Amino acid sequence: MRILAFAVRSLVRQRARAVLGVLGVASVGALLFDMLLLSRGLVVSLHELLSSAGFDVRVLATDVPFAGPKITRAAAAVSAIAALPDVEEVVPIHFGRATAAGRDGRPVELFFTGMGPGRRQPWTVLEGDDLSSAPESAPPELIVNRHLARALQLRPGGEVALRGACAQDATALPPVHFRVAGIVEFTFEDVAALNAAARLSEFQRACGLEGRDEADLLLVASREGHNPSATVRGIRALRPDLHAFSNEELVAHFQQVGFTYFRQISTVLSSVTLFFGFLLIAVLLTVSVNQRFAEIAALRALGFSRRRVVLDVLSQSVLLVGTGGALSLPLGLALSRWLDAILRGLPDIPARLHFFVFEPRALVLHVALLALTALLAALYPMRLVAQLPIAATLRSEAVT
Repeated sequence: MRILAFAVRSLVRQRARAVLGVLGVASVGALLFDMLLLSRGLVVSLHELLSSAGFDVRVLATDVPFAGPKITRAAAAVSAIAALPDVEEVVPIHFGRATAAGRDGRPVELFFTGMGPGRRQPWTVLEGDDLSSAPESAPPELIVNRHLARALQLRPGGEVALRGACAQDATALPPVHFRVAGIVEFTFEDVAALNAAARLSEFQRACGLEGRDEADLLLVASREGHNPSATVRGIRALRPDLHAFSNEELVAHFQQVGFTYFRQISTVLSSVTLFFGFLLIAVLLTVSVNQRFAEIAALRALGFSRRRVVLDVLSQSVLLVGTGGALSLPLGLALSRWLDAILRGLPDIPARLHFFVFEPRALVLHVALLALTALLAALYPMRLVAQLPIAATLRSEAVT
């Protein structure tokens, strides 16, 4: 405690330099903290997004997630997978496009989704009702997101005519009139996307796909207490022609393929940030020590041990980095929110996906890296103090 108190007094005597060091470390630490949040932010956010609807396994017709041919004989696949002991629910999903008449009469293109029956659905109802569980309704029901509701001036209970364009060999189809059941937020919707969804049978009718037993994706929910990995193994053994992925496997795939750029950017900027932080503290401490050679030599002559003066330099480094590091946390969080809002405004980015996500491990790593920086930055000034010749320094001071 006496060593820390002595280091505090030494810093207070050089207020301008100490303030400069603290502000520099705060800026460096804020950028470092943001890079640590960015390094795994997309991974954590994507995993939360995939799990938000309660589905922990995705089944596709190809080993490339969300790309490739459709699942044929989908009804048989749904029945077979639903019979597995680890599976609680299976929901087929079909993706397509449709057009609706805009307010000015021009066609409005939108993403159109067909969902099989199930208790879980990948959206959140904001206004009105969800799709009913009845197999048929007149007119058929539709849910839309806020952007589409705003573009077409739709409200729950209103009607809209959609003309499906889901098949590659699509011909001109007659419009199908839907009743808007509710306004929802889709899990993976773009910030400006126009999305709508209907029951799978009504989706097929609107797209002219009656009689086609196919799906783009099967969403599978494991029973409570059952490991998704066991569900994946069961599906692969039952249907070797299909490809099942747990949420963890999908996240690992995207981390290797899609998120490498962000990891590299995070690593490079973190390294550069730490280097500049190291230089800043090392220079400040070295200049301080050089200006205090006579004072340090006098303290050694008065009985201060070499260990005591060396620890004084280290304590000053710890105080500068510790104070700046503490200030860097709220500064970094504020900066990360601003940067996250900018990146989420990019096209084709899901509105609920975040680039900067707080994790306890990021805080621990941030503290560890700053502590290592404080130690390394103090090594050279500590060496100068430890090897300082007492008599020669006092003689030089007296002559001067």
